Amino acid sequence: MTATHAGAPPRGLFVGLATVDVVQRVERPPGPDEKVVSSRADVAAGGPATNAAVTFAALGGRATLLTVVGGGPLAAVVHGDLAEHGVVLRDVGDAAQHRPALSSATVVDRTGERSVVSRNAAGVAVDPPSDLARMVADADVVLLDGHHPRLATAAAAAARDRGIPVVLDAGSWKPVLTDLLPVTTAAVCSAAFRLPDGAAPGAALLAAGPDLVAVSAGGRPLRWWRKGASGEVPVPSVRTRDTLGAGDVLHGAYAFAVAAGHDVAAALGPAVAVASLKVGHVGPRSWLSDPLLPTLVPEGSR
Repeated sequence: MTATHAGAPPRGLFVGLATVDVVQRVERPPGPDEKVVSSRADVAAGGPATNAAVTFAALGGRATLLTVVGGGPLAAVVHGDLAEHGVVLRDVGDAAQHRPALSSATVVDRTGERSVVSRNAAGVAVDPPSDLARMVADADVVLLDGHHPRLATAAAAAARDRGIPVVLDAGSWKPVLTDLLPVTTAAVCSAAFRLPDGAAPGAALLAAGPDLVAVSAGGRPLRWWRKGASGEVPVPSVRTRDTLGAGDVLHGAYAFAVAAGHDVAAALGPAVAVASLKVGHVGPRSWLSDPLLPTLVPEGSR
């Protein structure tokens, strides 16, 4: 049974990584020992759960991000960007001990392809807040990216106890997924995702527990599996300008559609439409002002 809040906007709890992204747009990636001049530079909060939360809020939902930010000059970037885009930040970091992870990305102007170097949350271990159960109960969906395992497992358990859908952003295999998959409603995987034995996700991943497994593939159709059924979602043809964060947008839009009352398979269509809109824009946030965005996720059956 899914938790709903009649008459209120969809509510989502996003648990995972927050970074500061420095994005440089270039004609071509630099070679060894080479410097190139970018045509554009952007600085924004990033990370899978963070970008998904921004997407959820942009679609009209109430998004809360549970993460580790901490203190220092870069923390102000995260706080400011999330406040500007309507995301409530719950920081369980220590201002004296923790700092936001820094991510450096280059995007090739001609193709929109990106390369990323990031520290992520390596070496950061925090305990869940004492009011996590209340935070989960106040959500219609919980999205996890697995970057803070203690937070993720606690949020997943609380959501399972309350019948709240859990969406797993499965960008790459992490040991914590062994614990998360059995309590996951939908695992939405990247094309690069592989199981520990090297196998691709798909029908085999259903055996680990999710009700639905989906695998995105860039401009090719997204494929999905659930017990006794499978299918594909076509991807609209768009001029690709910037693929950075497109998977995060897919997950955030999918979480919104699920929270709005769509079936877990039917929610994939609107999510693909939103991610396709994003890749047609340059920069991490410019796509949020596209007038088509509010029309792409219809009302579900909440």
